[in-house]
Amino acid sequence: MSEDTSTSPRQPRFERRRFYVRGVVQGVGFRPFVYRLAQELELSGWVRNDGGGVEIEVQGTAGNLSALAARLRGEAPPLARIDTLESELREFDPADHGFTITASRGGEITTAISHDAAVCPDCLREMFDPSNRRWRYPFINCTHCGPRYTLTHGLPYDRVNTSMAAFALCPDCAHEYASPRDRRFHAEPNACPECGPRLGLLEGFGITVATRDPVAETLLRLLCGEIVAVKGVGGFHLMCDARNPEAVGRLRERKSRENKPFALMVANLESARHWARLSSTDEQLLAAPERPVVLCDKRPSVDQELWGVAPALAAVGLMLPYTPLHYLLFHDYAGRPPGTEWLRRPLDLALVCTSANPGGEPLVTGNREATRRLMGIADAYLIHDRDIVVRCDDSVVRSLPAVRAGDDGVQFIRRSRGYTPRALRLTEKGPAVLAFGGLLKNALCLTRGDEAFLSQHIGDLESASACQALDEIAEHLQRILALSPEAVAHDLHPDFPSTRAAEALAERLGVPAFAVQHHHAHVAAVEAEHHHRGPVLGLALDGVGLGTDGQAWGGELLRVDGARFERLGHLAPLPLPGADKAAREPWRMAAAVLHRLGRGEEIAARFHEEQAAWRLAELIAAGTRCPPTTSLGRWFDAAAGLLGVCRRMGYEGEAAMRLETLAAEFGPVLPLHGRWRIAQGGSDGGTLDLLPLLAELADEPDAARGAALFHATLAAALEAWTLRAADLSGVRTVALSGGCFLNRLLSRDLSRRLASRGLTVLEARQVPPNDGGLALGQAHVARHLLTEGI
Repeated sequence: MSEDTSTSPRQPRFERRRFYVRGVVQGVGFRPFVYRLAQELELSGWVRNDGGGVEIEVQGTAGNLSALAARLRGEAPPLARIDTLESELREFDPADHGFTITASRGGEITTAISHDAAVCPDCLREMFDPSNRRWRYPFINCTHCGPRYTLTHGLPYDRVNTSMAAFALCPDCAHEYASPRDRRFHAEPNACPECGPRLGLLEGFGITVATRDPVAETLLRLLCGEIVAVKGVGGFHLMCDARNPEAVGRLRERKSRENKPFALMVANLESARHWARLSSTDEQLLAAPERPVVLCDKRPSVDQELWGVAPALAAVGLMLPYTPLHYLLFHDYAGRPPGTEWLRRPLDLALVCTSANPGGEPLVTGNREATRRLMGIADAYLIHDRDIVVRCDDSVVRSLPAVRAGDDGVQFIRRSRGYTPRALRLTEKGPAVLAFGGLLKNALCLTRGDEAFLSQHIGDLESASACQALDEIAEHLQRILALSPEAVAHDLHPDFPSTRAAEALAERLGVPAFAVQHHHAHVAAVEAEHHHRGPVLGLALDGVGLGTDGQAWGGELLRVDGARFERLGHLAPLPLPGADKAAREPWRMAAAVLHRLGRGEEIAARFHEEQAAWRLAELIAAGTRCPPTTSLGRWFDAAAGLLGVCRRMGYEGEAAMRLETLAAEFGPVLPLHGRWRIAQGGSDGGTLDLLPLLAELADEPDAARGAALFHATLAAALEAWTLRAADLSGVRTVALSGGCFLNRLLSRDLSRRLASRGLTVLEARQVPPNDGGLALGQAHVARHLLTEGI
């Protein structure tokens, strides 16, 4: 009689599979993570980096292989991002035992370098443990934290391709680096006091300071009122004691910064709460590994205790330490306590922390460069001998109310360190395009497949060194992505340095160059970010951009559909008295409005403090050197000039920012209905004239009330204008873009108004609404032009 086997346990099925993991999976501890999973799941095989990401070949029971796939996604290291996970069956190998991490393999590069990340809690615990060999070591890091992008020459992300190649690992560090179970396994910047980079302190004229402790000496100098250039991961900061008004004033004078606000670095969230009213989103952003500067609602303590840091503004830019060196300055101030408990207590040390870039030039990165370019600005330099490969300024963000599901309530003002070179996912795969942005707040964008990689903030291209930085970053972006563009894109303006750089590259590569109108690019960037398909109404409101008619645009209502756009309407034009000077002197725009109101005879008396006032009235009347503009930014300037809020600007957007601050302080008001006109003339939108509104402001004695009325009425006027175009065109989706949408009052009020009328509102969030997002829009349009054969 045969044996009954119906209740015998089923034998496990063994398989061998190869997994391909794509995304940000190099330099983030992914291979040791896979190694630990394989050990736990009793799998044999190997893992390695390749040009596309991470490749894993493993064998074991089918159930454990399924568990591996699930845990790869669900338990990935904190800095990793998995975009795709593919697998295929392989032939089972009975002789394969154990699991190994093998050498990297080359090939076509389709992965990305991770972003720079703040020092992690584990490393902080070691750095403040007196018994640890890395006690107070200013370059401590592991696979979960530290510099990545800013010290990497190219992929694959191995030590030999970073600026750490100059530092040979000591035996202890080499053991950590080679041990898969160690937190520093293949942490490319791994180092210690025996083998890693070292600090030094230089006097303002470049002579080395004889000191045993450069950090303690630096803190002493800061507290004594000196300005110190401190080398970070993406460049130097200029630092001074924010509580010392004389030091803050000297920094402003030496840097020619006038009234532009400074960012503050404070020790922790407990310290930050003294200076700002923090929302939960603010706190999450401040403490995030990316460590951006966060614009927060400032408390009165800022103006009372930190004179001159953020004058006449409602917000203050705060940031927490993100390098070990930053933490050491605060640790010294706290008295060097052991452990990390001190990081949960407030400290009253607040440091001005601003980019070290004299005269709007690129950020300083090299030690010799610092002593040359910052001479006369810095009193001393806290340096180190680890090279910065890529300059990368701090990112700037703010929290906004979430307007739809999935909205994280964050808006970028400047996208740079911590977020570069993270990819933005696009709707579909397409040709590689390198877009060069505009003139101001320049940033590049290179697309690959269904990804868009924005470069770090480059800045205004108004110096030869800034233009050189543009070329260097364009080359570096192509190198780290191992990609040559099939086309380039640039602004319509033929004289922008970015345009000339794009055309030169296109000629060298033999690829087409596409000129994209400025405001078309603004709207297209929002389309790309939100994966929108089909037509959209675009409100593009900013300072200036060259229009297709050769005029200065800036208050545009467009219908955009991929590569095509139509100008439906625009703001009523204002003359620019004195041309470019009018963009820096709001009193000139106020004079232009008075002339349009038939009150030109008031100009000389009203602005008697301005020597040119009497002559300006004649220029406006004659139309001499008064080119027209439709810019909403200039209407803001006119309102600020009429209300006496700001006659001359020390930095771009100052008049509008002060106006917004006054309006927020005054509080909500009802709009002045009927104080605008929509004249026929555009295809569907017509011309929006705000002159009746400014007629009211011209005689308003209360500047704060006038500012509030201007904001409320402007939002209502834009609502009426947009609804008219939506009804006539049938397009029910609206994209809001342009630098004017950095105004929180305007963007919040207008988006709510439009949404309440049944329109779908798209706003710039993951890329800045200002010119920092232009390159994404240019690339989006150029890809459509290539694929649609237009």
